[in-house]
Amino acid sequence: MATQETNAQGSCGTVVRGRGLWGLLIGLGLGVVLTAGAVWTFMPGMMLQVRRSELSFDETVSRIQEAIPRQGWIVTGTRDMQKSLAKHGRTLDRRVKIIELCQADYASEILAGHRELSAMMPCAIAVYEGDDGRTYVSKMDTGLMGRMFGGKVAEIMGRSVARDEKAILSSVFGEG
Repeated sequence: MATQETNAQGSCGTVVRGRGLWGLLIGLGLGVVLTAGAVWTFMPGMMLQVRRSELSFDETVSRIQEAIPRQGWIVTGTRDMQKSLAKHGRTLDRRVKIIELCQADYASEILAGHRELSAMMPCAIAVYEGDDGRTYVSKMDTGLMGRMFGGKVAEIMGRSVARDEKAILSSVFGEG
């Protein structure tokens, strides 16, 4: 009888361990799915920073363009999206301008080790009119983006670029 009890306990233990393993695997799988869903849902909102400007559209664009060289950056171009789309027979009922900016020291440090990141260069700040007629400024959250890459990229984008962009936008939002 003692042998049968040992076998019964062993069988019972195997069943419990088997159920525990399945529970663990299902829990892990569910956790992965929920995490992926949260990232998919919230990441776009986290990657972009959008703020309403109290200034007019033209004044907002002008102040940003003037602040860029004061921070050691250059304006590499300003795209008027209404004009650009009109060249292709498309109309845009609200104004949108994209101000492209570059800081050569930062760009060369990043590109020296990560040329694939050239797809994200130059940096850009957009000024646009919302459906409510108000002026908005949007840009990529370079701090968050830099931290995602880690290493030298995190150091440059996550600290230096983010700090400089904040200083540039203080010309519109009055923060220092």
